[in-house]
Amino acid sequence: MGKLMPKNKTQGEKVVLAYSGGLDTTAIIPWLKENFGYEVICVCVDVGQGEELDGLSERAKLSGAAKLYIEDISDDFCENYVLPCIRANACYENKYLLGTAMARPAIAKRLVEIARKEGAKAICHGATGKGNDQIRFELAIKALAPDLDILAPWRMSDVWTFRSREDEIAYCKEKGIDLAFGSHENSYSRDRNLWHISHEGLELENPENAPDYEHMLVLSVTPEKAPDQRTELSIDWEKGKPVALNGRKMSLREILTELNRIGGANGIGITDIVENRVVGMKSRGVYETPGGTILIEAHKQLEELILDRQTMEFKELADVKFAQTVYEGKWFAPLREALEAFVSSTQKYVSGRTKLALYKGNIIRAGVSSPYSLYNESLASFATGDLYDHHDASGFITLFGLPEKVRAVKLQETEKA
Repeated sequence: MGKLMPKNKTQGEKVVLAYSGGLDTTAIIPWLKENFGYEVICVCVDVGQGEELDGLSERAKLSGAAKLYIEDISDDFCENYVLPCIRANACYENKYLLGTAMARPAIAKRLVEIARKEGAKAICHGATGKGNDQIRFELAIKALAPDLDILAPWRMSDVWTFRSREDEIAYCKEKGIDLAFGSHENSYSRDRNLWHISHEGLELENPENAPDYEHMLVLSVTPEKAPDQRTELSIDWEKGKPVALNGRKMSLREILTELNRIGGANGIGITDIVENRVVGMKSRGVYETPGGTILIEAHKQLEELILDRQTMEFKELADVKFAQTVYEGKWFAPLREALEAFVSSTQKYVSGRTKLALYKGNIIRAGVSSPYSLYNESLASFATGDLYDHHDASGFITLFGLPEKVRAVKLQETEKA
């Protein structure tokens, strides 16, 4: 974090605030003005959080912001952040499909762009000192704008003296900001974008408790409440990118939005996870990722048909490292960029059609085809074909098993000696 200057040094300078309209970032506006004399430029980056954006302009103005930007980067988010993760089948610890992790660098990049445009000296975020988001935001900002100061109020306990929601609400009212923020006792901590929605808090804080899905779910229904009949669909792919749904050409954003609707109605992609945070602690969350779960499963099925064994084996290793790197907030690191370059090179021939059936939380394979398929029916069938002579296997087995045979002979000789 850049060195923070006293108020007389920052008076009148601009700071860009990553603004959601929630209690924390609302309280931060007058706090920045009071303690540092900053002119606060609020920036809300729209990555598909939907109705959460309603009423933001009024909130920001009432809270004392000099300006509010609402930046819709939904297509950029899909094309430059979601797509690389689909191609890499990115999944952290075998369960988490990186919904928040892939969005934070996209948001940070736009914050930096607005900071440059406004001539701001610093960027402020409302992430807590326990979570991953502080790392993701700050690593991205440092990579893109190392000269900018970063303010993280929750880590500035000498100045940020609030210890509860009640403290923040009282401070807002003291500053003439009388807004409804909802009941914390009856709401989860959520993050939503085009890819997913996450839920933390309440009963999830005790891993012994079952999730209260009736109260929690936003995009989905539980598998028990899903239709009693299968929903069939097809996805067309070009170079590892989904380009059509059920035969209709659509943008990635449109495909993802529609698959969220279809998948959610069929109970797809609800995951209850205890994950290892970057800062060292374990945390529990429930993630709804209906469209993303369908896309990654379909993409894997297509790769199975097209990639050769050695490439597929190595790509699986690269995919795991890609997911870990993204989870840790290192989107703009050379390693992540190099991994994306490798993954992209494997997608040259990942084109074709995947057919799936959705049924009560399950994704059922219903056929896959590609002009670049390495599956050869005459080779795979038990019938004799022109491309393969069964007798060829004898020599292969002799050579392939030679190390084991040599070792066994040597052990026999040693035992007899």
